[in-house]
Amino acid sequence: MNTWFLFLGLAAVFLGITGVITSALVDTHRGGVSRSLAAVEALRLSSDSLTVDLNLPFTDRILLPLMVRFTRLGRRFTASDQTARLRKKLDLAGNPPGWDTDRILAYKMLGLIVGAVIGIALPLLSGNVLWALVFGVGLAVLGLFTPNLLLYQAAFNRSDKLKHELPDALDLLVISVEAGLGFDAALAQVARNTTGPLAEEFFRVLQEMQLGTGRAESMRALGERTDVSDLRGFVTAMIQADTFGIPVANVLRIQSREMRIRRTQWAEEQAQKVPVKILFPLIFCIMPSLFIVIMGPAAIQIMDTLGST
Repeated sequence: MNTWFLFLGLAAVFLGITGVITSALVDTHRGGVSRSLAAVEALRLSSDSLTVDLNLPFTDRILLPLMVRFTRLGRRFTASDQTARLRKKLDLAGNPPGWDTDRILAYKMLGLIVGAVIGIALPLLSGNVLWALVFGVGLAVLGLFTPNLLLYQAAFNRSDKLKHELPDALDLLVISVEAGLGFDAALAQVARNTTGPLAEEFFRVLQEMQLGTGRAESMRALGERTDVSDLRGFVTAMIQADTFGIPVANVLRIQSREMRIRRTQWAEEQAQKVPVKILFPLIFCIMPSLFIVIMGPAAIQIMDTLGST
């Protein structure tokens, strides 16, 4: 009897140990399966995100993140007042589409890095370390300031167009005001019937007035967005006329006459500069060609005559 109890006890212990081991193996298997399923799901999600990234255009995948990094680098090495000066130059250039301070800073950093790499790599191909240093520094500085030069040229061209378009626009303003239109309506008439940067500025003035800005503030903002002295004088005259109640037609007529006189004086000034400007091309380009054409056959004939004797 005692032997049977001993066998039953050993069987119970054996079954208990077997159950514990089996449950542990099952849990381990379930945990491994769960981890495997989680890994498969993560791999699927990463492959889906990679597929979505690959479906994006090249500019969105590569260029835009690269420009963001260059912009951060440019902000780090650029003073705050430099950003304000760039914004002022953008206003003078008319805020061209796609141009802003962040993009200019990014282009400056890109030009600096590309210029330095090209300037160092090309002389190093010939084994000249000194020229690599000189060209690296030179091209890096050139790449850094190239966006500033392009922005300055755009602002200069726009200011030149404003200066040339202003007299004709003032004539049209005078005609419109004398025909019975108010100043705002005459300004809209000029903006609709002309093209160029001056028409764009007049459109902006009208939009600011429609948004609730006063005429004096809108005209003053126009003067701050340009460096053309004639346009600033016109803005100052119109603000004074609006402040003191002077008839707009008289002010416009006087301004138009002064603009015509200044354009004539400017044309005479440019004509007087022509002899000085043509002096160096005449001496170094035209005169040597004339000497070659005129004296060349005679010199060849003289050399043949002296050689035959």
